[in-house]
Amino acid sequence: MDRERQIYKVTLAGGAVNVVLLAFKFAAGILGHSAAMIADAVHSLSDFITDLIVLVFVHISGKPQDKSHDYGHGKYETLALTIIGIALLIVAVGIFHNGALRIAAWWQGEELEAPGMLALWAALVSIILKEVTYRFTIRYARKLDSPALEANAWHHRSDALSSIGTTVGIGGAILLGRRWAVLDPIASVVVGAFIVKVAVELIMQGMRDLLEHSLPDDVEDEIIRIAQDEPDVIQPHDLRTRRIGNRYAIELHILMNGDITLSQAHSHADSIEGKLKERFGENTHVAIHMEPADVTD
Repeated sequence: MDRERQIYKVTLAGGAVNVVLLAFKFAAGILGHSAAMIADAVHSLSDFITDLIVLVFVHISGKPQDKSHDYGHGKYETLALTIIGIALLIVAVGIFHNGALRIAAWWQGEELEAPGMLALWAALVSIILKEVTYRFTIRYARKLDSPALEANAWHHRSDALSSIGTTVGIGGAILLGRRWAVLDPIASVVVGAFIVKVAVELIMQGMRDLLEHSLPDDVEDEIIRIAQDEPDVIQPHDLRTRRIGNRYAIELHILMNGDITLSQAHSHADSIEGKLKERFGENTHVAIHMEPADVTD
């Protein structure tokens, strides 16, 4: 099964869970009079929407390079990651705002309706299903090196964690009585704040790749070591790196013994390229510029 089909399979499985949960949560939130559960349901709805985004953009990013995309379409997957983060941030701000309004109303003397047991059961079911979905998705995201799928996995995890906050708020409101019904909107505010944090991290990760942020220092150090280990290579320099979707792009200058033939120099460059692709993936873009040791500009 190719990479794109595996991503589709994992995303569709997560989407099925989201459809079931968002219907159950909305019903439990409305019937159980729980603002926190309705907020959780909105979060599940955003999960379902991001599943659709992943399916569309992974299909586009899987297209081969063409005349107008010399480096392929991998950036579309990074764009999906950023869109997911923005969507999650919008949802989070709305949840936070609505919860804050209910807390303010309670503070001014308004009596809030206590949530029912149905809302509590919905929160518990959500924790279990979303944590299982997260573990399943993150395993494949790392196996397939998919930024969009990893972002979607963390979206599942954020839903599971938000359901924990929802459970605490709803459970506390039920166990402590109607006068503590404010714990329900407090839980929704905590959920909103947590989701904001996750969303900002996803947006920053996507923006780093879209703005051509270099690969981490440890990866660049490994690239230099691989080049240095090649015979006749004297000084690798001018290393430039970036991510293109799920693959790396590496550009490198190397100084070599000026007495070797062009054929030998080309053979060494091919060897370095092969080792880099073996280490970082066959689709790694590698460009090596060779210079004789007595030329440094």
